[in-house]
Amino acid sequence: MQDDQAYGVAADELRQFIEQFEQLEAEKKDIAERQKEVMAEAKARGYDTKVMKKIVALRKRHRDDIAEEEAILEMYKTALGMV
Repeated sequence: MQDDQAYGVAADELRQFIEQFEQLEAEKKDIAERQKEVMAEAKARGYDTKVMKKIVALRKRHRDDIAEEEAILEMYKTALGMV
C-alpha cells in the first residue's frame, strides 16, 4: 500500500508539472501571435519589419559587443572592396 501512495503522490506532482508546462506553452503561443499582430500593424504603416526585428535583437546585446562586431564588419567589407 505504501508504494501505491508514493506512486499516487508522484503521479499528482508529475501531472501538475505537465499542466503548468502546457499552460506556459499556450501563453507562449498567445504571445507569439500578439507579436505577429504588432509586426503586421507596423508593416501596414510602412515600417520594414525585418529591420525592426534586427533592432530588437541589437537592443538585447551589450553596446561594446555591437561596436566590436560592427568594426569587424566594416574591416571585412573594406577588405572585400564593398565600401
